[in-house]
Amino acid sequence: MQKNTTIAHQTSITKQPPLFSRLGAFVLTVGMVMAFFISQLLGVYIAGKLVLPTGKSASMADIFYFGSNDGTVVSLSILIGCVLLVAMSGLLIGIRGGNVRHYLALTPFSLAVGIGMLGVLLLFMIGSQALTYVLGETPLVFVDPLYQSVSSVWLLVFAMVIVAPVYEELIFRGLLWSAIAEQFIDTDNLSPRGAVVASVVTSLIFAVIHVQYGVYEISTIVVLALIFCYARFKSGSLLLPILLHIINNGAAMWQYLAQVA
Repeated sequence: MQKNTTIAHQTSITKQPPLFSRLGAFVLTVGMVMAFFISQLLGVYIAGKLVLPTGKSASMADIFYFGSNDGTVVSLSILIGCVLLVAMSGLLIGIRGGNVRHYLALTPFSLAVGIGMLGVLLLFMIGSQALTYVLGETPLVFVDPLYQSVSSVWLLVFAMVIVAPVYEELIFRGLLWSAIAEQFIDTDNLSPRGAVVASVVTSLIFAVIHVQYGVYEISTIVVLALIFCYARFKSGSLLLPILLHIINNGAAMWQYLAQVA
């Protein structure tokens, strides 16, 4: 039953002409990556002005320097960035005459597919944790200054576990994935080639933008992103990768809090 539902969803995509041309998809990808970083900087600046004790009189450089290490500022900047990027994504789709819900695949997914992908994610998490232990890596060390300075731990948890996965998935497995994949549609269905190209491109970009991590962590993020992409393709829904992303971030945050408690 789910297979038919997924195929029907993918087939409905092919009945519509591509929302973006190939040049448009390239420009969109570059533009959204730039928008991602700009929204973060803008979020830190706005939150820093509001939260930092010397925010109103501090220079822009000082706000960026101190704000990027302040847990409350970073948490609020994630919320601000989310609002900006979600609004921008919806606006771009609307300008091109697309249906936001359809283009971003904001549709229900099969419970069976969800359970299967959750199993894949758990296997990845176990393997990643074992490898991290063997190599002696500390991937969440960047959280230390944020945890120590945040006004409420729950604000940090909400921003990093719930809000960040929502807008990151909306951009990378939603808007950009669809814009790239639709360039390879055939007469009957969404081409597997399109799904592969979209998955590889968006996963590499998604990993690279996590500048707070080292090479090892970025490598694991590529694999994690590919899992989210497969969930997007397998379920025909963006809601499943969003859920998986939240679970992954939640498990990582729970582990971090357990260590520092």
